Order: sequence, then structure tokens, then C-alpha cells
Amino acid sequence: MKPKHYIIGDVHGEFDMLMALVAKLPPNARLIFVGDLLNRGAKSKEVISFVKKHAFGVVQGNHECYILDNANFFLDSIELYREDKTKNFWSRLNGTEVLYSYGLVTDEIDDEVYIIDNPPMIEQLKEDLAWIESLPCYLELGKFEGYDVPIVVTHGSAGDFWHLKDENFEAFKKVCQSNREVPSKDNSIFNIYGHVIHSEVNIGKNHVCVDTGCGKTFEGAKLSAYCVESREIFEVKREEV
Repeated sequence: MKPKHYIIGDVHGEFDMLMALVAKLPPNARLIFVGDLLNRGAKSKEVISFVKKHAFGVVQGNHECYILDNANFFLDSIELYREDKTKNFWSRLNGTEVLYSYGLVTDEIDDEVYIIDNPPMIEQLKEDLAWIESLPCYLELGKFEGYDVPIVVTHGSAGDFWHLKDENFEAFKKVCQSNREVPSKDNSIFNIYGHVIHSEVNIGKNHVCVDTGCGKTFEGAKLSAYCVESREIFEVKREEV
């Protein structure tokens, strides 16, 4: 049987939920991720390791951009503050959870976390950061039966801004990573994206938003996947894992 494409929503470090979702999909499924692989959950490293090995495609999300923007600060802090307080860098966006998954910081003690001297994991983090930096901001999947226009995967909603890809790529990239507006009804692409949390996978005339709250702690938070060919929805609730 020909492999089908399954677009998976924002994982946010929830490796166990990802594994539970993948178990519901065919063994030969082509897994495509809309970005925001890391942060919030406790297993960002494990998620990145799995995705690097098994993904058919991945786009860069805004949380990947956050860690890239702060990567040198992370690594400098590790070098400068070994066995000292980390000054809670990036704590507002749960950056310490990423470092914790790599075994580079301790659990929080008296509102502080402490650096762990772990050279092999520092090198692994550097390798993974290089991979994250190489990710594209969009994936063109092309035309599929049952769709009037080509399918494009992004992190944020890009349907209304597809023309910027050739006119102003830097502006287009920012849209792909951060735009939250629902696309208008008539566009030249069918856009599948994440970034905006819905209680259920949101399906419109020319878009699908697959972010259903994975990484959040509210009741009903889920990780979801959308099958391009069959239009089926697969999901795992936090309570199931």
C-alpha cells in the first residue's frame, strides 16, 4: 500500500504523547511536523531525536526560532556558569525544560536551576541546534487528489501571504513562523499549519490547523495528526498517556 502523509501538530517536548500517536498510524506513514517540537514538555531531546530519524518532513516553528536566537547564550552560560546558578535564562518560555532534557541543568531548587557539566550532551545540543537551523519555513507537498490547489505545510498560517515567498522572503518567513490569522476562503494553496490551539483539528475550505494543545496542562489537551489522503484525524489525549 502506498504510504500516506500524516501532518502532526505542535509536540512541545511531549515525547510520550508523540509515541502514543505514532502507534495509531500505519508503520509506513510519512510523518510531517509543523514545528514547535520542543519546550514545555520534559522530553524535547527525545522528540528531536525521533523526528530527525523518522520524519518525512519538518518545518521550523517559532519555538525553534526562540532557541536558535538564544543558543549562544545557552552555550556561553554552560561554559561560564558550570556548578553555578543559570540565572533562570529563558524561563518565561520554558527554555530550562529543553536544557533539562539534555541533562544540562538540575531540577529547580529554591527558584533556581544549576548547570550540570555534561560535555557529551553539550555536543549533542550543538548538533541538534545545527539541525534545527537547517529546517525550512515551509514544505510544498504539491497537488493531491481531492484538493483544488497544492498543499503547503507551515507552522503559522501562510495562505494569505503565499505571494510574499517570491516578493519578500524574510517577511514571508516571519509569517510562516508566527501568523495566527485564519486564512481567507480563496487562496492559491491549501495550507496545513499549527501554532494556534484549537479544541479540535480546525478544518476550513483551504486550510487545516492541527495544533490541539499538546504541551499545555489544561484538561483535554491533545496531540493530533491529519492524513492528507484520507482526511482522517488521529489524536491522543494527555489523559491517555
